[in-house]
Amino acid sequence: LELLPIPLSLSICGRSSYGIACVRYEGGAPRSAAGIRFGSCAGAPIYLVYFLDSPFPTSALFGAAEKANGNGRKPSGSEWSRRKVITYTVVGGTILIGVVAFSDNVQHLYRAAARTGRVVGTLAVCINDYRVTLNRETSSPEERNDELRACHKRCAERTLRVLEKNGSIFIKLGQHLSSMGYLLPLEWTTTFIPLQDKCPVSSIESIEQMFIADTGRRIDELFSSFDPEPIGAASLAQVHIGILKETGQKVAVKVQHPALAEWVPLDLALTRFTFSTLKRFFPEYDLEWLSKEMDLSLPQELDFRMEADNARRASKYFKEHSDAPLVIPEVMWAQKRILVMEFLSGRRPDDLEFLDSNNIDRDEVSAALAHIFNEMIFGDNAPLHCDPHGGNIAIRKNPNRRGQNFDIILYDHGLYRDIPRDLRRNYAKLWLAVIEADEAHMREYSRKVAGITDEQFPLFASAITGRDYTKLTKKNIATTRTTAEKESMSGALGEGMLQQLVELLGQVPRIILLILKTNDLTRSLDENLHTRQGPVRTFLILARYATRTVFEEQMDLIHETGGLLRPFNFLRFLAAWTGYLRVELKLSVYETLLSLKSRLGLL
Repeated sequence: LELLPIPLSLSICGRSSYGIACVRYEGGAPRSAAGIRFGSCAGAPIYLVYFLDSPFPTSALFGAAEKANGNGRKPSGSEWSRRKVITYTVVGGTILIGVVAFSDNVQHLYRAAARTGRVVGTLAVCINDYRVTLNRETSSPEERNDELRACHKRCAERTLRVLEKNGSIFIKLGQHLSSMGYLLPLEWTTTFIPLQDKCPVSSIESIEQMFIADTGRRIDELFSSFDPEPIGAASLAQVHIGILKETGQKVAVKVQHPALAEWVPLDLALTRFTFSTLKRFFPEYDLEWLSKEMDLSLPQELDFRMEADNARRASKYFKEHSDAPLVIPEVMWAQKRILVMEFLSGRRPDDLEFLDSNNIDRDEVSAALAHIFNEMIFGDNAPLHCDPHGGNIAIRKNPNRRGQNFDIILYDHGLYRDIPRDLRRNYAKLWLAVIEADEAHMREYSRKVAGITDEQFPLFASAITGRDYTKLTKKNIATTRTTAEKESMSGALGEGMLQQLVELLGQVPRIILLILKTNDLTRSLDENLHTRQGPVRTFLILARYATRTVFEEQMDLIHETGGLLRPFNFLRFLAAWTGYLRVELKLSVYETLLSLKSRLGLL
C-alpha cells in the first residue's frame, strides 16, 4: 500500500493527530480514507485508516474474499459467524486503539497547553509590570532607576521559574541570557546564573530506547560497560562513561535528551512568539534577533554529526597552526543524537584551589586561553568556538608538556562559526585602534565591521570591549575592571542606554553577535582566574594576533599586485615587514617579561 497523508488544519508541535489519506492498491484507483494517528514506526507515522467510500472498515478486508466465493452465493451461517467475530474484533480493536491514541494525544495536548500557558502568562505579567513601572511618576532619576531595577529583578525571577519548569531549550536560552552582561541588566544576568548548573537528567530507560531507535542496537551490544548515571548534564544533552566493546577503550558518550524531539518545535515557536510580542508592546526593545539566532544555531547543536566535524576540524587546525596547550577529545563515531568521544577529564578553570595545589600558574592559564581564542578569531580559516563558558573548558595537570605543566581541554563543539576574511581583518584593525586609543580609526573600523554610525560608536565600543567608553579614550583598556565600573555600566543600561544597545545589536551582523558573546565569555574566564597580571598580558596577546592579521593582509596585497619583483612592492614589503617585526618584538619581549616576573613572584 502507498499511504499519502494530507493533514488537516489541526497540528500540535508538528505532530498531526488526524488526517485524510489517499490509499491506492497496486494497479487500482485511489480511494479516499480518514485516519487517526496512534504511533510511528522507523520515524514514519502510523494511522488507523477508515475508508470513506465504505460503510464499514471491514469492506476493504473482505471485499476480495466475497468475490472469491463467486456466483453471488450468500455466505453460510458459519461464514457469517466467523465474519461477525472478525468484524467485532476489528471494530473493538479500532475503538480500543482509538481510545488509547486519543488518550496519548490528550496528554500531549495538555502538556503542550501547560508549557504554552506558563510562557504566555508570565509574559503578560512581565509586560504589565514594566508598563506600570515605566509609566509611574517618580520624584528623581535615582528613584526611577531603583524602581526599574526592582522591576528587572521581579520579572527575571518570574521568568526563571518558567525556564526551570519548562526545561528543554528554555534552560539553554536562560544560560545564553545569563552570559549577556554586555546587553542585559545585572538583575537579569545574575538571576539566571543558577541555570548554568540546573539541567535535566534523562532516564537510562529513555536513553536505551533512543539507542535502539537510532543505531538499531542496545547499549550492551555496543559497550561492555556503561555507567547509567551521567557524569554531567547540560540543557541539550548528558554525558555517560562507557567502555567500547570492540576496543576496550574508555569513552565519553554524549547523548541528547530524548524528550527534546517532542518539544523543540513548540519551544522554538514559543520563543519566537515571546520576542515578537515584546517587540509589539515595546518596539524600541527589539530582541527578535535572539530568537532568529536560536532558530539558526539550535538545529546545528542538535545534530551531533556536525559537532563531530567541528571537533575534528578544530583539532586538526591547532595541531598545524599553534603550539597552545589545547587538547580536543578524539571522536570515535557519531549519530545525530549520539556522540562517542575519547574520555578526557579535568577541573574547571575557576577551580583556583586545584590550580594552586598543583602549581599551575593562573597567569599562564590565562595566557594560554588568550592564545587559543585569539587564534580562533584571527587565524586564517580558523574555526571559532562560540560557547567557551567554564563548563566547556577543563584544566588538567600535564608535567610532560613542554613550556607549561597543564593541558586545556575544550568540550562541546556544537556551536561554531567561520569569520569571513575581510571582517576578520577589519576587526583586527579595530582592536589595534582600541589599544592605541585612536578614536578616528576606532570609528572607521566600527563602521566597516558592523555598520556603526558616529552616534552609536561609544555604545558599540563599550559593548565590544566590556569597558566604560571613558576608559578607552584614556588608554586604560588594559586595566582591571573594577566593581564600580561594572556597576556604572549596569546603571547606564537602566538610564536609557539599554534601548540604544538593543537597537544597535539588532542591526549588526549575527557573526558580530557571536564574537561579542565569545569575547564576553573569555573575559569572564580571565577575570575568574584572578591573575596577578590582570588583563595586561591578554591585551598584549590580542595585539600580537591583530598585528599579524594586518601584516598578512599587506602581504596578500603585494602578491595580488605583481609580487616582490615590482620595485614599489619590494619597498612596501620592507616597510610592512620591518613594521611588523618591530611591533612583534616589542610585544613579545613585554609578554616574556611579564611571564618571567609572574614566575619569580615579582607581581
